[in-house]
Amino acid sequence: MAKKPKHSAALGFIFITIFIDVLGLGIIIPVLPKLLQTLGHIDVREASWYNGWLTFVYAFMQLMFATIMGNLSDRYGRRPILLISLFGFGIDYMVMAFAPTIMWLFAGRTIAGICGASTSTATAYIADVSTGNKRAANFGLVGAASAIGLIFGIALGAYLSAINLRLPFMAAAAFAFGNGLYGLFVLPESLPREHRRKFEWKRANPLLSLLRIYKKQPALASLLGATCLVYIAQKAVEYLLSFFVYEKFDWTPASVGTLGIFLGLILVAIQGGLIRYTVPKFGQQKNIIAGLIFYAIGLSLIAVASKGWMLYLFMIPYCLGGLSGPALQGVASAQVANNEQGELQGAFAILNSISLIVGPLLFSYVFFFFTKKTSAVYFPGAPYLLAAILMIVSTFIAIRSFKKKHSLV
Repeated sequence: MAKKPKHSAALGFIFITIFIDVLGLGIIIPVLPKLLQTLGHIDVREASWYNGWLTFVYAFMQLMFATIMGNLSDRYGRRPILLISLFGFGIDYMVMAFAPTIMWLFAGRTIAGICGASTSTATAYIADVSTGNKRAANFGLVGAASAIGLIFGIALGAYLSAINLRLPFMAAAAFAFGNGLYGLFVLPESLPREHRRKFEWKRANPLLSLLRIYKKQPALASLLGATCLVYIAQKAVEYLLSFFVYEKFDWTPASVGTLGIFLGLILVAIQGGLIRYTVPKFGQQKNIIAGLIFYAIGLSLIAVASKGWMLYLFMIPYCLGGLSGPALQGVASAQVANNEQGELQGAFAILNSISLIVGPLLFSYVFFFFTKKTSAVYFPGAPYLLAAILMIVSTFIAIRSFKKKHSLV
């Protein structure tokens, strides 16, 4: 049996890779509206319309390429796919840093969507080198990397844009190229040749991939359904929080950056540390249920917050919801073979892309409806209440999945 790589440097590289992947999304949140206004000579209302389509392009490309990248990694190994994607990210950030028109931003987001599909390969790498409860704990590192990347990106975008509007993208490009060069020297391959499988286009079709899981493993399909609702609900915070605090509390970009740093520290403590205690102590299923309930509580409290400082308090239960994500991936990955991990993680990436298409558009519309002057009820927190409901629904679906799995054993 081939020995699995256990190099801490390799896990560190994966952590940074996912961090850089999500960093680009975080940077865009506070900076892109201003950049769109500058490039297009348009107002905020028109900029938000372009922003919705940029998000769509990114998510659509990620959706189309998630299973392709995952299946390519099952055939040729994780290392080459990860390195190619990182250098692709560097190119994307440079395009956005020097874009002369809005259409160049669409080109950059197209490249980013393709390279962003590498998350499936990165998580497959984690599955390759992990077993048992350590698998969920290491997925916790993935969750922490995603959390830090998004929140640090928001903070970086808010602070560096005050110096120069394009500086955040230059910084992100430097991170991507630097990590790609670092990976050339320290990243070992995690998938032995004897565990690789032939690349098949029919398995690289994103919709057929989900359909195949639904037919073969109904319990796993239910779990993925719950995960999709969680991903959608999370977009209320990831893509709408800055608009929410600008509208309700009249915050500045710097204030958003400060909250972002606070969230990052809490999420790192939970997903990078606390989950390594809670999973062995309580098991993955209890972590999933508890995490989803915490999400629902946190989102409900954010919806009714009356003062800006309350967000710091209410974000704590929301962040505790992060206990569910790594456990969800841990339970799912334990139900497939080693040479199917890339395909499974590709399915997770598909669900994330779907949520990226649905979530921002859905919550933006709800936010617009309840904040416009002609609205019968002024309620900026409405998107968060809707997200809390989605979390509750996902809890019941997850519980049903656990019962279905036990009935098949």
